[in-house]
Amino acid sequence: MSTMATITEPEKAVRLARAIASDISLYNEEKIVEGIQNDTFFDAVAAELEEGRELYKSRVEPPLFASTTFYDRAIADIILRSKGHIESRIW
Repeated sequence: MSTMATITEPEKAVRLARAIASDISLYNEEKIVEGIQNDTFFDAVAAELEEGRELYKSRVEPPLFASTTFYDRAIADIILRSKGHIESRIW
């Protein structure tokens, strides 16, 4: 049984974070749209965001995880920025 090596390179960590954010966006479109419309985005997808964060954390070396905001930036860039057309009080 082989175990997957943890990520030590920032570029790979960014790619992983963006892939996780893309999956969250793809599989939770309705929740995300409603959350943005109702200004409850982070509550609406809290479980999904936490599950994604735990996956990311499990795959990235602890010092790299602790010293970067790649996952949070991916959530903003991949999910929120792409939904800027949705009517909301947030923007």
